[in-house]
Amino acid sequence: MAIDSGATAWILASTALVMIMTPGVGLFYGGLVRRKNFISMITLSFVAFALVSIQWVLIGYSLAFGHDVGGFVGNLQNLGLNGVGMDPGPYSTAIPGLLYMVFQLVFATVTMAIVTSGFAERIKFSAYLVFALIWTTIVYDPLAHWVWGGGWAAQFGAIDFAGGTVVHISSGFAALAIALVIGKRVGFGKYGLEPANIPWSILGAALLWFGWFGFNSGSAIAANGLAASAFVTTNTAAAAGALAWMLVSWAHGGKPSSLGFVSGGVVGLVAITPAAGYVTPMASIVIGAVAGVLCYSAMLFRQKKGFDESLDAWACHGVGGLWGALATGIFAAAAVNGASGLLEGNVHQFVANATGAFAALIYAFVVTYILAVIIDKTIGLRVTEEEEYVGLDISQHGERA
Repeated sequence: MAIDSGATAWILASTALVMIMTPGVGLFYGGLVRRKNFISMITLSFVAFALVSIQWVLIGYSLAFGHDVGGFVGNLQNLGLNGVGMDPGPYSTAIPGLLYMVFQLVFATVTMAIVTSGFAERIKFSAYLVFALIWTTIVYDPLAHWVWGGGWAAQFGAIDFAGGTVVHISSGFAALAIALVIGKRVGFGKYGLEPANIPWSILGAALLWFGWFGFNSGSAIAANGLAASAFVTTNTAAAAGALAWMLVSWAHGGKPSSLGFVSGGVVGLVAITPAAGYVTPMASIVIGAVAGVLCYSAMLFRQKKGFDESLDAWACHGVGGLWGALATGIFAAAAVNGASGLLEGNVHQFVANATGAFAALIYAFVVTYILAVIIDKTIGLRVTEEEEYVGLDISQHGERA
């Protein structure tokens, strides 16, 4: 079949849109940490992009999208992009195989960037490089195969349009596992750890919202009505999440926080990600609004329990992604993309999505926890107390923001 030039142009553009999300995460996180760690956070995201790009080309794509091995992971048939070229690939007859590969690459890079929330302001840079490479290989790649590469979750019927399970549940619960292993920041709970620059975080959130249009509507792998529908549901859920978080935090805290508003936008985007190509715009309002309230409540719970998951990837991405996966199984409408959810009488769809989501949650959390412990016991995860006091910008990179 001939390559579709319109689809190819749109997925090229979508890939570039998703790419900007990785530095967007860096800016969002960088504004939330203290000034002495601003460069560190942005660098972790940029390094994630470069490191995972090489890993994906060498082995990651094959592990995620190679021929199925026991429902768990792909084989090594595409090692070093063997067999992946300019002709249409097995996952789309409309675009070149290389384009599908690189579109999936940028999903892997932003996932690793989100994970950095768990060790913000205290990770040793050398340990981060080792962790990021191994985590992408043994956590992200198998999960991508489960859902998108023909693995057991897809075989069971789980649907995830653009990564609620693969990207957000995995990164959010991985961040929580890391935070539990690496320990709290010095001074956490004793004195204020004020954000360095909220306007930078707002800019980062704006880049995320912008890039998410490629993230979700690009996942139609076509320039068609489904891509347009996903574009609309994405924006609608983000708006509903932003307003819901703003209102609930306003009622709880007494003031409408700008940071809360953009955080709500992000959780609306997170929650609609698995559902974007399966639900109607009206359903997306509910999904986004519930995400805003639910993730704000999760953040308060995390604070009450004293977990120093610094930048709330667990509350926003983990909990938001879990809700989104379940919501997809509830609100999926056959008229949109052929899949019916619980509200249309399809109990199996909800069960399949719930099973896939909770399996990913457990796998990501447990494997990440074990990996973090091993790295901590061998080369050490954390900087010294003196280096943490000075700040990672100086101690790890020799630079000042």
